[in-house]
Amino acid sequence: MVRISTAVAAVLLMGVLSSAAMGQTTRPTTMPSQVFNWDQMKVDTTAIGEKRNLMRMETATLSELEIHITTLKPGEQSHPPHKHPYEEMMLLKEGTLEATINGKTFPMPQGSIFVVAPNDLHNVRNVGTTPATYFVVSWKTPKTGKP
Repeated sequence: MVRISTAVAAVLLMGVLSSAAMGQTTRPTTMPSQVFNWDQMKVDTTAIGEKRNLMRMETATLSELEIHITTLKPGEQSHPPHKHPYEEMMLLKEGTLEATINGKTFPMPQGSIFVVAPNDLHNVRNVGTTPATYFVVSWKTPKTGKP
């Protein structure tokens, strides 16, 4: 979820209007550059842990960019194995996961990165004794179809 203050929105609008008034064109985008502060993120509690939804929107170059953060309780999996026609990346902040790719399992100690190719059957499970928190980034292009 993106939160932009009134002051930031006003500055962005002034910049766009100034460029237009001077005959300049701006690069089209629906996603501003921004920082997501961990302490200010909205946390949703789920049956398997927590989720922080940061963004899911079209950008200047992508049909959709999605970023969220999942925290899994020990023994929980993100969801049953599934596949999709776009790439996805998971970056393990803390804890211990096990990734499954097309039926084969791979250990994911803290700091690991899991890159998922299109149409690979995949999921992750917390195999540790503490919560596991990981960042998820997925992107869709015109080649992957409508989000």
